[in-house]
Amino acid sequence: MAQLENIEAIEKRLWSSADNLRANSNYASNEYFLPVMGLIFLRHAYSRYLFIKPSIEASLPSRGGQTRPLTKEDFSSKGAIFLKPEAQFEYLVNLKDSDDRAQAVINAMEAIESDYETLKGVLPKSEYQELDNDVLGNLLRTFNDPALKKATGDIFGRIYEYFLTQFANQSAHDGGEFFTPVSLVQMIVNFIEPDHGSVIDPACGSGGMFVQSAHFIEKMHKSPQDVATFYGAEKNPTTIRLAKMNLAVHGLEGKIQKAISYYEDPHDFLGKADFVMANPPFNVDDVDAEKIKNDPRLPFGLPGVNKKGAVSNGNYLWISYFYSYLNDKGRAGFVMSSQASSAGGQEAEVRRKLVESGHVGAMVAIRSNFFYTRSVPCELWFFNKNKAEHMKDKVLMLDARNVYRKVTRKIYDFSPEQLANLTSIVWLYRGQQERFLELVESYLQRTLGDAQAAKAPMDEFVATLDSLIGKLSKVDDETTKAFELLGSDIKAFESTIEAENKNWNSAAKDNAGLLSAAEKLEPIAETSRDLIKQIDQLYKFVEKQAKESGEKGFNKLTKDLDEQRKVAVEHLKQVRHIFKQAHWLQERFPEAELRDVEGLVKLVDIEEIKANDWSLTPGRYVGVAPEEEDEDFDFEETLRDIHIELKGLNEEAAILAAQIQKNFEELGA
Repeated sequence: MAQLENIEAIEKRLWSSADNLRANSNYASNEYFLPVMGLIFLRHAYSRYLFIKPSIEASLPSRGGQTRPLTKEDFSSKGAIFLKPEAQFEYLVNLKDSDDRAQAVINAMEAIESDYETLKGVLPKSEYQELDNDVLGNLLRTFNDPALKKATGDIFGRIYEYFLTQFANQSAHDGGEFFTPVSLVQMIVNFIEPDHGSVIDPACGSGGMFVQSAHFIEKMHKSPQDVATFYGAEKNPTTIRLAKMNLAVHGLEGKIQKAISYYEDPHDFLGKADFVMANPPFNVDDVDAEKIKNDPRLPFGLPGVNKKGAVSNGNYLWISYFYSYLNDKGRAGFVMSSQASSAGGQEAEVRRKLVESGHVGAMVAIRSNFFYTRSVPCELWFFNKNKAEHMKDKVLMLDARNVYRKVTRKIYDFSPEQLANLTSIVWLYRGQQERFLELVESYLQRTLGDAQAAKAPMDEFVATLDSLIGKLSKVDDETTKAFELLGSDIKAFESTIEAENKNWNSAAKDNAGLLSAAEKLEPIAETSRDLIKQIDQLYKFVEKQAKESGEKGFNKLTKDLDEQRKVAVEHLKQVRHIFKQAHWLQERFPEAELRDVEGLVKLVDIEEIKANDWSLTPGRYVGVAPEEEDEDFDFEETLRDIHIELKGLNEEAAILAAQIQKNFEELGA
């Protein structure tokens, strides 16, 4: 995936500019997201268009020196949208202040809708007439950021998701329910691997399940449109528009219909779906039991009904629907309230029947703070109607509550490596040892590669440091000794890398060979941490002496040295970080086979589940994870978490102070 080094800063800058729309329009916060997302849609579509266009033009047939014009079909086959000149973002950005920008954007949307039947009446149009011409011009320029002009669809896909996240965080639409955190969607996709056939989401929101499924298929070097068909249901018309835009901007099409899934099955999917994925609303308590009592999608019967004739909690309606949609080889993965896995009464009876069917594959506990608008924990449920016979009476219990990364004070997610590691446990559960070993091998290979990549920035730091020391009139003995030691340690580090690189190339890549390789690479990982401490210490020594010298001209030199220090340290950090991923897997699964790991995973049989009131709560079975040893304490990660916490508190304090000041002003105080 293409990346921009400062993508996070760009995202925040774009969001800040777009968020000013609220102060310069008649829109409330729950209204302005659609015109903003419409502009991002146009910009993303244009980026993808420009990226694909050269390869299409190179393959176009020509007659008599004339090449035929580009067509919609040329782009559809490449997962992109064909754009007529008036629909191209560059055209809109270059409009003059005297031009009617709102009408031009409307024309662009209509041009796209005329080519794509599934988008007719979907794209925002009339909404732009409410915007001031200058405000719209500023927004267009905002999304034409120079740093993004050469960005690939991957980058704009991330920005698209970032904006969805921010709108969800503001509760801009239905309390943010339209957006499922990417980490959870990716985990569901990784576990059920929706690589063919019909993929259905009966509570599809903005279509994130479909987009991540398509990314999964693309990684297999297949076309999502050729091998899979996406079906969705959603009750909110505005969210349906957003979903169709989200699919289209990724070059996808989906059959999404307006429906209340409690009472309707608009795609008639009973027993037909290859894959079901969803994040339904939790704990709904007003579903009319009379309307659904004979629904064939409830093979295990109704869950509890209250005195008002309503289902007491809709969680098990969703669970039953998802199960019933699957064909005899189908797989399902969905997000569910953590209350559901141990609920009592009639819900427990439904759960018993589910477990006894032999089709519950895995349960995964997720800690709180993964959602953008809710702090509650949740669980991921996985069904598999094609389980291996010897696994029919077993359920994989995976407690992932201790596996997370802090993004902000209020939001957590999985890092790519954490997600891969959790997925590899499912591979072992399925007997796919080779995939597990390939992941471990990739980590060890990356450890060596990252160690080699650290050589150049370290050498640059040492050279600049040497030059700066040479300019100082006086250098204390401690600094001189530390500098000499760093030089010799770096040489030893580089020699070890060269030797282990040769060993790696000839080493066996079976489990025994990888365990042996990891043992040899561990000193490299540990040395990288020691070198970071030495580099940081030396920088502080020299910076202090440069300041105390009182000589002019050292500010820029120390600033340059600091920048090189940061680059070298970042490379060295990566060495140990990646090695630790291999160590995490090998320590827990030394035979490269599934085993019970206290506090993490356990393969539970039906008798144990029965003895626990048919509970499917992972924490009830896996136990408590042992505390990490003190010597493995990650000071830098802890410091980062503290910084995130402090930053979040400061931001909240600033907002609160501004509100208090405003209240005082309104009171005339």
